[in-house]
Amino acid sequence: MTARILNGREIAAQIKKEVAEDVRVLTEKHNVRPCLALVQVGRDPASEVYVGSKIKSCGELGMISEHHHLPDSVEEDELLGLVATLNDRNDVDGILVQLPLPKHIDEGKVLAAVSPEKDVDGFHPMNVGRLWQGEDVLAPCTPAGVIEILKRSNIEMNGANAVIIGRSNIVGKPMAALLIKESATVTICHSRTKDLTELTSRADILVAAIGRAGFVTGNHVKKGATVIDVGINKFDDLDNAGNFFGHDLEKRIETINTRGFTLIGDVNPKEVIPKAGAYTPVPGGVGLLTVAMLMKNTLKAAKGRRRLRI
Repeated sequence: MTARILNGREIAAQIKKEVAEDVRVLTEKHNVRPCLALVQVGRDPASEVYVGSKIKSCGELGMISEHHHLPDSVEEDELLGLVATLNDRNDVDGILVQLPLPKHIDEGKVLAAVSPEKDVDGFHPMNVGRLWQGEDVLAPCTPAGVIEILKRSNIEMNGANAVIIGRSNIVGKPMAALLIKESATVTICHSRTKDLTELTSRADILVAAIGRAGFVTGNHVKKGATVIDVGINKFDDLDNAGNFFGHDLEKRIETINTRGFTLIGDVNPKEVIPKAGAYTPVPGGVGLLTVAMLMKNTLKAAKGRRRLRI
């Protein structure tokens, strides 16, 4: 048996197409174009790529984007002042503060300063609380994307035994809340969990979100389970590549030789693909859903703030 590959690229394209159509109707019917304000501090290389991708997606879907790029030396009060200004502007529907922030700035304080109704990242404490209450809120984009993958791939969540490896505020915890909302029975595991393999090997749905390359092996997976790989890690160990990659080994080696690295998730694909029933690849899986769900959240915020229906 070989796992069915859950194609994140196709699902992300579907979501973006739906959002683009709703933006078109919203613009024509109500003269409203959703606006996303992106706040970036410093020049972290990864942040540069992520922000660029979000700006590009806004343009492709007919949305407006604003890029507020501040220097590393910016004071916390100045950053909070910018967020307050964006909160007050009626033409701004969504606010995203790109992480990480410099060490002298309190990330929690800044995220909590974003208006909950414009919090398209879903990180505001009020939105987190409402999420755990099962309300329809602006949910964190990556776990919300996982739910979309499962729904659109006809993976049954109702009554399923779901295990999440990772307890971060960005993925693990909100992932649990969203799966509970879908009536799954959820277990959260982490670095101090005892008998991890015993727990994961019972899962109908296994979500790996720990940031450790290839950590999840065949021993962690029940035969026929759906395995969702949230991790994105760089892999450059040519001598060890054969232990992680199977049918695509030659392509992976070529990528390492040309780019210096290839991408691997938290799951060992060589061991897990033959055993799982369904699997999200890295690259080409969950990561592509994050920006798509950000666009969907921005549209949702635009409609919600104005009490509009399409």
